[in-house]
Amino acid sequence: MKLDWMQHLIILPVLLPLLCGALLILINEKRHQFKFFVNLSSVLLQLAVAVALVYLTDSGHWTEGMGVYLAANWSAPFGIALVADRLASLMLLLTAILAMAALLFSMLRWSRIGVHFHTLFQFLLMGINGAFLTHDLFNLFVFFEVMLAASYGLVLHGYNTNRIRAGMQYIAVNLAASLLFLIGVALIYASAGTMNMADLAVRLVDIDTTDLILLKIGVAVLAIAFLVKSAMWPLGFWLPTTYAAASPPVAAMLVLMTKVGAYVILRLWLLAFSSDASAAAGFGFEALLWGGMATIVFGAAGMLASQTAGRMAGYGAIVSSGTLLSVIGYGQASLVTAGLYYLIGSTLAMAAFVLLIELVERIRSPGAAMLALTMEAFAIEEAPEETAGVGIPGALAFLGLAFAGCALIITGLPPLSGFVAKFGLFHALLNPESPDAVIDSRTWVLMALIVLSGLAAIISMLRFGVRTFWAAGAIAAPRLHVSEVAPISLLLLVCVALTVQAGPAYDYLARTSKDLHQPTQYIHKVLDAPVVPGTRNEGVAP
Repeated sequence: MKLDWMQHLIILPVLLPLLCGALLILINEKRHQFKFFVNLSSVLLQLAVAVALVYLTDSGHWTEGMGVYLAANWSAPFGIALVADRLASLMLLLTAILAMAALLFSMLRWSRIGVHFHTLFQFLLMGINGAFLTHDLFNLFVFFEVMLAASYGLVLHGYNTNRIRAGMQYIAVNLAASLLFLIGVALIYASAGTMNMADLAVRLVDIDTTDLILLKIGVAVLAIAFLVKSAMWPLGFWLPTTYAAASPPVAAMLVLMTKVGAYVILRLWLLAFSSDASAAAGFGFEALLWGGMATIVFGAAGMLASQTAGRMAGYGAIVSSGTLLSVIGYGQASLVTAGLYYLIGSTLAMAAFVLLIELVERIRSPGAAMLALTMEAFAIEEAPEETAGVGIPGALAFLGLAFAGCALIITGLPPLSGFVAKFGLFHALLNPESPDAVIDSRTWVLMALIVLSGLAAIISMLRFGVRTFWAAGAIAAPRLHVSEVAPISLLLLVCVALTVQAGPAYDYLARTSKDLHQPTQYIHKVLDAPVVPGTRNEGVAP
């Protein structure tokens, strides 16, 4: 049996940024435009690969909508398996879109205020893409560390006092989480004897009581590491400060990084602790549900208390993470469908908002952005050249409309994707899939928290908008570059397209959710993936 050559596309989202990042190290920092072109070319190629993977997983080209790439041609669980299904392909596409927007926004200013921005950016994409594709817990740890190591440099990029303080806190918290991650993986391997996710799900069925206790301890420790990265209460105290201090393009990528932890929890829990997992079935789902709801409360309160847009965006991301964790813990396929739709829209809108904040701040203090940039230039030997461009007619109108679009999506008001997502969540909660299911107190509490968090977002966003656009007195139109306007417009247009094409999007996400809730076919697809015959390795243990 010959391997389909298209399966090699699965490794490209990891291989492309790795090679590009290594190449960018060799290019002199003074060649800003060339480095940007190389970086952008890599991101566009990753976008094309992600689109191809979405097509291949949803068109029937790969049976059961899943492609498996066996690294080094060793069969699972002995070798490393990379798996591209509908969910992984969708997250790769979302990553590429956000990366393109963040990179375009950084072109004239933010990529030039420090060294190795483009290299770190590519290594960040390598870690994120690898985390979405890998099917092995230890390699998940490796990709997480690549992602975090790159993010440490990016958070501190173009350093100032606030950025250093927030960056040190961010590094300390994530190093502690990485230690817990490694301890959890070690305990899981000690109890189950495997780190392949599909093999772990198989072994959980027949695991003895003593090993099951140890495994649950390991999974709980592992979950803490993921939940730190997902900013679950009370583990998310670091996030608002980091969002407020990071440069706008880095903050936009942090919005996505917060969702990586939720993605892994969704993947692992629905695979390993499904109803087929015998004594381990349903482990941790209640904790995710109630912990997610507590996170929504914390995030909503933080949004109301925030006086700066950066911290408000950080608490908004916490509300988003809490909603996703609650959806996972609730354990209903139709709710996961709506939750995935909510994930896409909220991530795009929040990324657009953190990019917009820097432009809006120019209204309050004309020239403040260039002053801050000049003061930060001591971080490198050569300050970036003057980048003030010709003012775009209607700059204030663009800022106002973009802010209104972000606000509508983040708060869940009609007619954009935020409203569609919350309507879908409520519809799923009030229409249980099982005919014997009863709408209990958990349902009403979750619905009430979603409504109240939306109200808190409305109040905080309205307060910020009034202070900026209405009560600020006489304001002059700021100077905007096309490279600053285009990324925000792109993200909001994708949200509009997601609203207009809500039907096809929901159909795709329903198929994605169905796959996640049928772990048996997923397990067989990974463990039965054939090696290429006639090579040195024939798929047996070394």
